[in-house]
Amino acid sequence: MKKKKNILSVLSPYAYITPISLILLTFVAGSLIIAVCFSFTKYNIITPAKFNGLFNYEKLFRDNKLRLCIMNTIKITVIAVPLQILTSTVLAALIAARNNTFLGKFAKAALFIPVLSSSAVIGTIWKAILNGGHPAVKFLFGLVGIDPTMLLGSSTTAIVTLSMLIVWKSMGYYMIITLSSLMSIPDNYYEAARVDGANSWNLFSRITIPLLKPTLILNTFLAIISSMQVFDIVYTMTGGGPSMSTTTMVMYAYQLTFKSGKAGYAMTVSNVLMLMVLVVVLFQQRFMKREASEI
Repeated sequence: MKKKKNILSVLSPYAYITPISLILLTFVAGSLIIAVCFSFTKYNIITPAKFNGLFNYEKLFRDNKLRLCIMNTIKITVIAVPLQILTSTVLAALIAARNNTFLGKFAKAALFIPVLSSSAVIGTIWKAILNGGHPAVKFLFGLVGIDPTMLLGSSTTAIVTLSMLIVWKSMGYYMIITLSSLMSIPDNYYEAARVDGANSWNLFSRITIPLLKPTLILNTFLAIISSMQVFDIVYTMTGGGPSMSTTTMVMYAYQLTFKSGKAGYAMTVSNVLMLMVLVVVLFQQRFMKREASEI
């Protein structure tokens, strides 16, 4: 009886994680295996796949559209990620200073609302706002000499506009992560620094930022991965246009699959994106381990 109880006590924890493990194996590992297998085929979803060896991977090096999509993805990442980290850190610091006030609680809830909202809905609403020619919108943008109807219609401003919307939608998420780390910093650090005559900027730059470094690294890599996989906002706001100036790698894979009938090649493109994300994840683990060892 004791042996049975010991066996049950050992196996019972695995029973709790079995359902989620099966889901991950089916939908994550299964999808990955399917994508890798079909990337070696000529496949259009409708007809059976035909093996074509390394043709799709050879095509990657000749695909100018893919190069453009990679550059667009990098542009969005370069524009959005620094702004996400900067705005979320500043907002978290401001809210932490007023955390117990009504204003602090209201700001925290208001800034987190876009995170909870659907990206497709947000993209549709902002597209209507910018393209609708509403007098109030025209007036506000006219104060800085900008025509709102051209923000999504120009290849030079469309990707910047998308990046700004991505920052607005997701900065609340990184703000909450940063805020939780801020609230865990002991107050005696700040009290000792004030006794030594430190001002607000000294407290922020010499105490807050160094102690937030692991969190900032985590937020940075999470933001990079998210920016590399952006799709919904691009699909609803620009559809990848004008002239493919906002077509990301995910958007390109979607177009290849459902518009061009090249699902096999689309999976090859997706595998390239997966490798790029994997490299970012490996760098994240390396940086986090280094920070843990220093602490």
